[in-house]
Amino acid sequence: MNRKFKQLAGGVSIAFALMGGHAAFADTIKIGITQNNVGVDSYQTTYEKAFKEAAAAESGVETVVLDAGGDVARQIAQVQDLIQQKVNAIIIWPTNGKAVVPAVRKAQAAGIPVIVTNSNIAPEGAEFIASFSGPNNIQQGASAAELMCEALGNKGQIVQISGQPGYTTAIERQKGFEDRLAEACPDVKILETQPGDWNREKSQRVMEAFLVKYDKIDGVYSGDDNMGVGALNAAKAAGRADKIAFVGATNFAVGYEAMERGEYYGSIYQSPVDDAKNALKTAIAVVKGEKVPALNYFETPKITKANMKDFTKPVF
Repeated sequence: MNRKFKQLAGGVSIAFALMGGHAAFADTIKIGITQNNVGVDSYQTTYEKAFKEAAAAESGVETVVLDAGGDVARQIAQVQDLIQQKVNAIIIWPTNGKAVVPAVRKAQAAGIPVIVTNSNIAPEGAEFIASFSGPNNIQQGASAAELMCEALGNKGQIVQISGQPGYTTAIERQKGFEDRLAEACPDVKILETQPGDWNREKSQRVMEAFLVKYDKIDGVYSGDDNMGVGALNAAKAAGRADKIAFVGATNFAVGYEAMERGEYYGSIYQSPVDDAKNALKTAIAVVKGEKVPALNYFETPKITKANMKDFTKPVF
């Protein structure tokens, strides 16, 4: 399935034109990447594999692949290490969009363009990056809200399991969901929001607590399907799943399968393979001095049981 890039921000584009319009690199382009937390979920694990494969297929491209393990201090140190290695570009998947701003500023000051991938940097860091490559998380949250309105017939009470606190994707998806829910179906009320940290087991525990606290829950919105299936498992164990509509974002294989069984209402389709390839292509283009959109948002459509056959089952 083709999912085209959308250019936002009024068509604004920027380029790193060094040395008369050509980036200062030798025969080999060296790109460093510091990721958020590979292994915390299958999306990030699949992203890393796809990134390495895409880089291996690019002639004249060398990569330094690092992982912060969810630790902000470690990621900041990794950015400093990549600066010292004098890479031609740095791709960063921020562990915390605000905390990494000083490190990104240092890279930019050193003449190394920074591409943010998947989860954007805080607004105060936007001036220090060459481009953002990834999904529009605000729109994903809004689309998920529309799915919830459909599932509940515009009336009911729900709980929300958000992602990791301080993580831009979690913040944006929650904002997009809450803002659109209030507009599209104001009679659907959020009882409570708790973080699931992108972790299925923690989200199951969060949902268990919700089920004890609230006698009536009509729906659950989770920041991704990994957490959503954790919530589903808790509801199934309590014998209450058939009375609850489950909506997520970033459709995982387990969410796709649950949707097929009729246990999960809907989600947002997003490919980690596309995510990784787009980030690499953006970094290469920036290093070569090509014009690159400030915001590269690829399409992430709604997926439900009604249209799921139009989408390939996620590999993560």
